[in-house]
Amino acid sequence: MRDCHQDKRSQGTSKRPIMGTMITASRPLTCLSKPMIALTMSLLVAIHRPSSRLYLASAFSTRLPSIATRRSRPLISTRLLATTLQFDPSPSIRDAATSTILVGRHAALASVLERTDSYVSLFGFRPPPSVMTAMHASLNGSGSVASHVEVPTVGPAAPRPPHVMALCSVKNSVTRNNHPLSLHSITDMLRTTCPAKGVVHVICCVEDSFPLGPLGGALAKAFPLFSKKTSSKSSRDDDHDDGASNQMNDDNRVVHFTFLDEKGNVVKNQAQIDAAKAAAEGVRLACRLVDTHPEELTTTAFAQECRELFENEPTVTIEEIIGTDLLEKGYGGIYNVGKAATHPPRLVIMTYDPTTKERTERSAETEAGNESIALVGKGIVYDTGGLAIKSKTGMCGMKSDMGGAAGVLGGFLAAVRLQTPCKIRLLLCLAENAIGPASVRNDDIITQYSGKTVEINNSDAEGRLVLSDAVAHVTKHYEDVGLVVDMATLTGAQLIATGKMHAGILANNLELERRAVDAGLVSGDLCYPLLYAPELLKKEFASKVADMKNSVKDRSNAQSSCAGHFIESHIDPSYKGGWLHVDMDGPAWKADRGTGYGVGLVLALVGAPGFCARGQS
Repeated sequence: MRDCHQDKRSQGTSKRPIMGTMITASRPLTCLSKPMIALTMSLLVAIHRPSSRLYLASAFSTRLPSIATRRSRPLISTRLLATTLQFDPSPSIRDAATSTILVGRHAALASVLERTDSYVSLFGFRPPPSVMTAMHASLNGSGSVASHVEVPTVGPAAPRPPHVMALCSVKNSVTRNNHPLSLHSITDMLRTTCPAKGVVHVICCVEDSFPLGPLGGALAKAFPLFSKKTSSKSSRDDDHDDGASNQMNDDNRVVHFTFLDEKGNVVKNQAQIDAAKAAAEGVRLACRLVDTHPEELTTTAFAQECRELFENEPTVTIEEIIGTDLLEKGYGGIYNVGKAATHPPRLVIMTYDPTTKERTERSAETEAGNESIALVGKGIVYDTGGLAIKSKTGMCGMKSDMGGAAGVLGGFLAAVRLQTPCKIRLLLCLAENAIGPASVRNDDIITQYSGKTVEINNSDAEGRLVLSDAVAHVTKHYEDVGLVVDMATLTGAQLIATGKMHAGILANNLELERRAVDAGLVSGDLCYPLLYAPELLKKEFASKVADMKNSVKDRSNAQSSCAGHFIESHIDPSYKGGWLHVDMDGPAWKADRGTGYGVGLVLALVGAPGFCARGQS
């Protein structure tokens, strides 16, 4: 409630809003009338809230006029940054480019630069070899450098402006828990090195052992789409070494990627190029959704986005359970988390079912084979913490709390684009953890879809509640599912456990744990195992009045693992397949931007064609 005290100097008629009503005094307020108003205010309490309207009641049982909740605002039209990414081989790009960037490991770059006789076919002109060699020598393994070089012309041709040449070099070798190409470093260097306008030719030197799909996703992360800036003026002065680029003058920017093999030949394998394009599309979708502010990306808008993505895709079907239907059908976790918000909570269920022919022909390409996989994403479009409210600084950035849903949606989209042979289900738990008269309270007891009761002792531990409903749904209703993957920005403790670049994972068997780590190393969406010991940690959720509480008793006792085990406890007892929990709170967000984490990991886990294996050029 806003402050209703009147300044002592006020005279004449006084109007002040009180909980949506207006009090009017026809004469100056006296010392007697002020206490009376204060008493009246103290008696006004919001104790009755039927359906979608709020009613104010006083101690005298007089009902005041109803106050309708705010209408849903129309979707806001947002200007998207229009950098165009191109992956198909095109010789004409050499003449159109105004700048060229070479990307690769230090040794691979040296090999390309040594072939001075191929400069013209590669760049469209012959830059001074001495300049290129000096640029490479200055890097000393890892880093980026840019230089302007003159472009020689022949005959009466009009002189071209100086060409921007840049090198982005990563170390030749890395430690075992990093991607061999240090994909995150490539993303950061490309983001800060790429000119903000013009036609940019990015040449990626990739050894034959590395597939192009993961690299395509990493390259796309450097070019976000979402912006609400009103000026198109470049703000490169705001760029920082941490990758926080604010390139705005990119409405006419085209970035073309060319991949070179170990012999310096252009890679033309269409399956590889398609995998890079699909991964890039999925990553940019995930980044855009995470970057979009919650006034625009409501649960309603998120669901509509899903429908528009697949409206012309016959292999994908979509269904939704919305609002009070969730409660009636038993999804107490999703409903109670989102019931106080302006837009209702939703469980969006998408099913991708390829034809039998496609599944049979392609099954040999993937470890998953005919295994049906379910992806579950936490989609809290904004997290205030609920009545256990976050601090003013702790709440900023909580638009990213749907990063798990964005990641699995982007991965699902890319898998569909690549005609992945296995059946994939995607469940998005969409809700806003808002504050209002209907907010779930600490001490409330809710019933999850699993049938288990949960005593709320922290309304800010909402992610596990919504995920538990979806995981219970999958394991109860889909007998063909062999693997369930849930992904969420679940705990801040994940950053302490596995850092800002590696998600923390829990798997119910060792083979799946190793498979997930390998998928992270292939895709560049790195992950590392958390402690798996449900029998040791379940005591953290002990409750006297319900089956469990929703938050741990001891926050110093492996709380990221505890949060995952909470979700695991709602798996249907009949389910015997694999379960993988991905807590990606750290890697989902960097320098106030979404990273697109999760898209590559999903593609690797489902065995999307062309993503994990190089094949023939």
